[in-house]
Amino acid sequence: MRGLLINCTLKRSPESSNTEALASIVVEELRKRQVEVDEIRAVDLDIPPGVKTEMGPGDPWPEVHRKLLDSQILVLASPTWAGRPSSVAQRVIERMDAMLSETDDEGRPVCFNRVAGIVVTGNEDGAHHVISELNGALVDFGYTVPGQSWTYWNKGPGPGPSYGDTEDGHEWSASTGRAMAANLVAVAHALAENPVPAPPS
Repeated sequence: MRGLLINCTLKRSPESSNTEALASIVVEELRKRQVEVDEIRAVDLDIPPGVKTEMGPGDPWPEVHRKLLDSQILVLASPTWAGRPSSVAQRVIERMDAMLSETDDEGRPVCFNRVAGIVVTGNEDGAHHVISELNGALVDFGYTVPGQSWTYWNKGPGPGPSYGDTEDGHEWSASTGRAMAANLVAVAHALAENPVPAPPS
């Protein structure tokens, strides 16, 4: 089984990413469960705007698209900015929109029988809103979103330290992240055994 983490931090490599730090707990748990996980930091790719899989020469998205199709599990990770997903996460969702019109050899939307989960960090609240926005888009595309397939960390109302600046709340976020990974793998295996059929005409 294969998985893909798309980290939608605003920080380019090799700058430290709080979102990557929390997402790494989920990735580690997936790997313990024999999932091969690729990792992408989307901001490094300079993905152009658009709602097509291929936007012309130099577009890095087709390779991301290929990895999405190779993966049964998607983890989409985003920081919280002004209570919303990052602009990078929105760009990823916009490019994934093209998958709505793509089908497999059996006529199913290509995102059917794949599962997705969300990781969110931020030093102010808004995590549940970000989870809801991203999950809503992924369900529209055809992903299955299992129960409790998310984890998040925030410092609470008002300004404060980032995830990497404090240990406060890490235990809960890590435990929830490990549960998230377990649920993603369990449902991915269930769909492999009993795939969702093509929608009726």
